Amino acid sequence: MFGFFKKKEAKKRVDFNYSSVLVDLHSHVLPGIDDGAQTPEESIVLIKKMMELGIKKIIATPHVMIDYYRNDYKSISNALAILKEELKNQNIDIDISAAAEHYFDESFEKRIDDRLVFTMGDNYVLFEISFISQPSNLIQVIQKMLDMGYKPILAHPERYNYMDVEQLKQIRMMGCNLQLNTISLTGYYGKPTKTLAEELVDNQMVDFISSDMHHPRHAQALEDALKLPYLRKLLFNYPLKNELLK
Repeated sequence: MFGFFKKKEAKKRVDFNYSSVLVDLHSHVLPGIDDGAQTPEESIVLIKKMMELGIKKIIATPHVMIDYYRNDYKSISNALAILKEELKNQNIDIDISAAAEHYFDESFEKRIDDRLVFTMGDNYVLFEISFISQPSNLIQVIQKMLDMGYKPILAHPERYNYMDVEQLKQIRMMGCNLQLNTISLTGYYGKPTKTLAEELVDNQMVDFISSDMHHPRHAQALEDALKLPYLRKLLFNYPLKNELLK
């Protein structure tokens, strides 16, 4: 599976990469604890590609979902330790840490109340919501996070096709940051997602960009995105906040 990058050596190169972004804050490169990399070897393939594309720091964000991925401090820290040991064995020098991508399920608000959410940087909390419908208490929970001193980041808002720019603008005006999956701009998730992603960029509503890296197809799409005018727009003279997490 992971011999993917040995093909297409004659690909056309662009004259910039993700080095100005510095930090990838949403990825699933910790081995064996969610639907991302399953082994340390698979993790290393993805990390090497991210480094090749200019990423200097990786914040791994495994899923925390009550029904599927019941990750906690122990499972995440153990997976991070295993990955760091493999990086050391292969003499790969990359700043890597871990937080989580919290799913907005029935346990999420209690995690906030109990201060059991995983944070990155200055108290940022990455979370995702259902792809089918908006949680009825979304606004209240975002406000609760803000009141408790957290800085919420909504993962890949362009993928919630029941939302539009105006709805997302209201959420952002509350103080909730928006994190775009860079590969959405390639059409990887379909045309409606690509269109909303472009609208968010045009309206300067993107606070963070990231890879949401799970597997080599994502890595290839991350490289392909560098050929797009919208990616150039994001990387030059755009008010991204990624470097706040360096």
